[in-house]
Amino acid sequence: MHTLNGASILAGFATLRSNPLRTTLSTLGVVIGAAALVAVLSLGDGMERFVREQIARSTDVQSILIAARTSMTIDGQTFPVDSYPVFTPADVDAIVAAIPGADQATLTVSGRSRISGVGGTLEEVGIAATLPSLAEQVGLGFAAGRYFTAAEADSNSAVVVLSHALARRLTGLKPEEAVGATVRVRERDRRLVGVLAPVEGEQVGAAYIPIQGVGDALAPTPKPRAPTLVLRARTIEDVTPVQAGAERWLASRYGAEWKKVARVETNRKQLQDVEQGMILFRLFMGAITGISLLVGGIGIMNVLLASVTERTREIGVRKAVGASRWDILVQFLAESVTISGLGSALGALVGLAGAFGITWLMRQETEAQVYAAFTWGTVLVCAIAALAVGLTFGLYPALRASRLSPIDAIRHE
Repeated sequence: MHTLNGASILAGFATLRSNPLRTTLSTLGVVIGAAALVAVLSLGDGMERFVREQIARSTDVQSILIAARTSMTIDGQTFPVDSYPVFTPADVDAIVAAIPGADQATLTVSGRSRISGVGGTLEEVGIAATLPSLAEQVGLGFAAGRYFTAAEADSNSAVVVLSHALARRLTGLKPEEAVGATVRVRERDRRLVGVLAPVEGEQVGAAYIPIQGVGDALAPTPKPRAPTLVLRARTIEDVTPVQAGAERWLASRYGAEWKKVARVETNRKQLQDVEQGMILFRLFMGAITGISLLVGGIGIMNVLLASVTERTREIGVRKAVGASRWDILVQFLAESVTISGLGSALGALVGLAGAFGITWLMRQETEAQVYAAFTWGTVLVCAIAALAVGLTFGLYPALRASRLSPIDAIRHE
């Protein structure tokens, strides 16, 4: 039985070699389908990666805000509370280490203060005292300079970062010339180390300083200012688990009544919209690839059905000399899988070349940094699809051939 099966497979290969035109035409259908499959998967992965980067850079969808409750509301009246959490940089390290899906975290204390620049220009603007990680976490862009470093923050260096419009008003210089200038924030002179990229519609502007310098930059208060702790999840899908992890972290610190001392918030509506968009995108990509594979599979089935009709006498002779239905079935399935395997290999190369070419055109036309993504997962999907198409669409012609009566097949003209 095993010898006959091996002979059946070899007979299938020999038939493919003896009919190169038919083999080429049937393989071409699979090449087109596999190329479309690989191209769509590569483009889809690349586009999804680009969209995720844009979302992480320009929105707060992946952010989880943890803020202390500094007041409470009773019968519509708001009253300050005596004690509340004052988060520290050590808390930032602890919470990131405790939550697997958390990418990074930062602290922010906001307020308004006086700031003066060259020539004594005086303005009252928003001041944000933060950790150095804020720049990367929210994706701040710079027209010149940089954000302050961890060493500058730890030593409470007299540095400041200004928004584009504010830097222009205070110094009267271009961003690259303004870097290094001295501006006075409340009662302390600070060196300007960075100017943010311009933002459309920006009018008032803002200043950023190390959180250790909040006492110098903002007016003193009777009670300590409560920094807001902002976590960022690694992916959109991690937001909900990270939020749950943050709540568990608060419960471990402040007990079951932690909601009375702190609150955890996410941009839930926007998050749901983004997650829904990702699901629709994947379904759309899956529908396109399914249609491509269906076209290639139908091509294989049509060619093999024609082959069964042309080779009816051959099938009858093989069965007359002892070939079983199983041997005939294996022969035709071997032809089908060979066609689909060869077509998928060629199609994968064509699809990858097409995907990288299309993304190159995208970058040239739009300057969007979109790149096709090559992953071994795509190769695996293509290989599994080739086997599935070959077996699925080759099964009916193979069964039809195996069920032919030897006497009727030999009589066939």
